[in-house]
Amino acid sequence: MKHAAPAKTNAARLLNSLGIIYELRAYEVDPEDLTALSVARKIGMPPEQVFKTLLSHTNDGQHLFAVIPGNSELDLKKLAHAAGAKKAELASLKDVEPLTGYIRGGVTVMGARKPFPAFADETIELFDVISVSAGLRGLQIILAPADYLRATEAMLADLTKAPTGEPR
Repeated sequence: MKHAAPAKTNAARLLNSLGIIYELRAYEVDPEDLTALSVARKIGMPPEQVFKTLLSHTNDGQHLFAVIPGNSELDLKKLAHAAGAKKAELASLKDVEPLTGYIRGGVTVMGARKPFPAFADETIELFDVISVSAGLRGLQIILAPADYLRATEAMLADLTKAPTGEPR
């Protein structure tokens, strides 16, 4: 079964403008399961290479993006530390679209409505390619981590909680 060529997204336009090579990969969306684990299965990549983008805010009201592996959980203390803040919390779901221009399951740093600072988990550099949302549910961008970091100006940090039973 062939898919029609997906429409260019703001994220794809940004990558094009920077001369970055990437692949768009479409997948079937299940509104009941928007997890990165589900996306990873559908696009045939390991979950640790499929990065999810979470919008959060610090105690002083600054919004920021956290980009973490699909099989990990964000450690808000580590994010706050990376951002030089006392505390960080996830943004409320109702604030995500007005602030980023993207809906849950389609959030990406690239081409977001406002250029909030972005922090990417340091494991991003372990892979030849990673996958992130292209800004639409059902569409992922696959690219080299160095190109993603260049396009987003994301800072590297340890952002995830250790899996249960494993020291980090």
